[in-house]
Amino acid sequence: MTYVVTENCIKCKYQDCVEVCPVDCFYEGENFLVINPDECIDCGVCEPECPAEAILPDSDDRAEAWLELNREFAEKWPNITRKGDPLPDSDEWKDKPDKKALLSEKPGAGNT
Repeated sequence: MTYVVTENCIKCKYQDCVEVCPVDCFYEGENFLVINPDECIDCGVCEPECPAEAILPDSDDRAEAWLELNREFAEKWPNITRKGDPLPDSDEWKDKPDKKALLSEKPGAGNT
């Protein structure tokens, strides 16, 4: 099992999860974070830290469609190891559905 960042993170990017990850397996896009499923040790400490409830175990049916997307972007985006600032309007986007079309494929700034 691994953990996966899902649609709820889009346009939020809170990053509380990054702070607690013991293996630094988060990668940053312009408006989304991903977990590298090949680096995740399945500890689960990130899941309860996410204010947007965007992190799920890959065994959850809602995570299935996001697993490969996390893998793909983890290979392209910079690794982050410290909590950065969420997006300025993250609270407005936190609980909005159907955000997948808003996912930017551009990398984030990174903060390793």
